[in-house]
Amino acid sequence: MIRCFDLTLPHGITLACRGVGQGAPRVLLLHGFPEAAFVWDDVMQRLAPHAACVAPNLRGYPGSSAPVDVAAYRAKALVADVVAAIQGLVGAPDTPLDLLVAHDWGGALAWNLAAQRPELVKRLLIVNSPHPATFLRELRHSPAQQAASAYMTFLCRPDAEALLAENGFARLWPFLSQGGRTPAWLTPELRARYEASWAHGLTGPVNYYRASPLRPPAGPADPLHTLVLPDEAVTVRVPTTVLWGEQDVALGPGLLDGLARWVPDLAVIRVPDASHWIVHEQAALVAQTIRRLLD
Repeated sequence: MIRCFDLTLPHGITLACRGVGQGAPRVLLLHGFPEAAFVWDDVMQRLAPHAACVAPNLRGYPGSSAPVDVAAYRAKALVADVVAAIQGLVGAPDTPLDLLVAHDWGGALAWNLAAQRPELVKRLLIVNSPHPATFLRELRHSPAQQAASAYMTFLCRPDAEALLAENGFARLWPFLSQGGRTPAWLTPELRARYEASWAHGLTGPVNYYRASPLRPPAGPADPLHTLVLPDEAVTVRVPTTVLWGEQDVALGPGLLDGLARWVPDLAVIRVPDASHWIVHEQAALVAQTIRRLLD
């Protein structure tokens, strides 16, 4: 049974959470765009007998605090939310979280947290979310990744949320499809949950893109070309597993190339028949991977 509760953080942000299980080990699961915490329900229910799992709606998503200032969605503020959530969930300052699981934008926060505060997490599981160093490299030098990430430029438009909401969210549904086809996992019930989530407002979710410097360059003078991510700022020394659906149309396989330079304790699991939405497509595999890491 999924329980819902609010987690109020010391710096005044509240995160609406979903959770199962009690005790230890403890697992925190972070969602991406255009999703919300409910996408982890199937995975968490499979884990309920074995672990205490919590999935928060990130800042700006339904039920959680949603500051209006774009600057409130920069990495520093978002990572601070996750740090405080971990500390609140484990309940002891010297006790690390057993496992941080993160997909898409949640993965961007997890990569940053693991690099900055490795003592907070025993293990990291990243699901189809690029490391900032390889993402920067591919956005600069890979025409294929630049084309695949072109949607980010659209999401930074000042009217993006209004356009996305038009005609029953007609521009949002294709984000969840592969090749224009409605995926089998997107049942009417799940579709209704997405629509209800989006109806709460889309400004917070698109502000993640507006606040980020990582987006396709607009030309040779784009700030992306001079952006520097020092190795010491992005190197992750937490034992890390990357679970990667290879049919991802937004994030190319080149994002995995050379990853060990910044993640020395790394295992990569490639899933040839899965897409960016592997959490839905293969929930059993995701849960099995989590159990193995906890064991």
